[in-house]
Amino acid sequence: MGDFFRGRRLRRSKGLRDIVRETVLLREDLVQPYFVLETEDKDLEIPIGSMPGQHQLSLPKLLKRVGAAVDKGLRSVILFGIPEKKDPEGTGAYAPDGIIQEAVGELKNRFPELMVITDVCLCEYTSHGHCGLIREQYVQNDPTLELLARTAVSHARAGADMVAPSDMMDGRVKAVRRALDEAGHVALPIMSYAVKYASSFYGPFREAAQSSPQFGDRKSYQMDSANSLEGLREARADKSEGADILMVKPAMPYLDVLRRLKDNIDLPLAAYQVSGEYSMIKAAAMQGWLDEKQVVLESLTGIKRAGAGLILSYFSEQVLDWI
Repeated sequence: MGDFFRGRRLRRSKGLRDIVRETVLLREDLVQPYFVLETEDKDLEIPIGSMPGQHQLSLPKLLKRVGAAVDKGLRSVILFGIPEKKDPEGTGAYAPDGIIQEAVGELKNRFPELMVITDVCLCEYTSHGHCGLIREQYVQNDPTLELLARTAVSHARAGADMVAPSDMMDGRVKAVRRALDEAGHVALPIMSYAVKYASSFYGPFREAAQSSPQFGDRKSYQMDSANSLEGLREARADKSEGADILMVKPAMPYLDVLRRLKDNIDLPLAAYQVSGEYSMIKAAAMQGWLDEKQVVLESLTGIKRAGAGLILSYFSEQVLDWI
């Protein structure tokens, strides 16, 4: 029998391939992102042109769509808010009655077993589109930390199961952890966007979240795509500040960085298959140039194989039907 488990005969046997498969994609690996609109129109569902199949959703529409996904086995979501009004301080991010705070409460009331994660950032809420406070067209790191901490605490009070700081301000994990502890949320985990690159793959997301910078770019506080060691340093810093899960974003161009973290840091890892990755696959599939199902499953399996325990992907709802 020894020769049977070597070479071409093993590769040709589907049953044996399934038995010895090293990486298996599971429903619990997946996190579906949703964009929630603050609007008086309860029946609003706006298609996102650059992300076929994705929508900006009013709260009732969100509840309906999440309910359908939960029935198919969805375990986790991450929420991004789109407020009716924006201002330079991003006050909608930490308003007690903000759209994310309301959405969290409604989701946890209807689906108590669902893991509800909230994105903690200001870019969707600021009129200038940057992730922090601005002075003379420069992002102010330290003054932003207090607002990020207030945002995280407001999400926790609303019932969030996990908060995910994505702003890339220095020291924000420590600030969020301290604020959560002082507010009594000592057990609430933090999933840090620890290794977040200044990527061209975010374009469709900025349409979806209405968060394009009104001037400049985010290269002063997001990472240079050429750097790998910097990612390891950022991840170690966030671990030391109290992060419970570390994320690499985007996924596909940075699987080497994800693997490097897996080999060097003993924390659970997440990876975000971002909007540009989603849109490329969707566009090619719509042209008939590739098999969408097979490419999606291959790409997600590759992300998990590289070291991700959680995968944030806009394909999550679809994949529930495939695995």
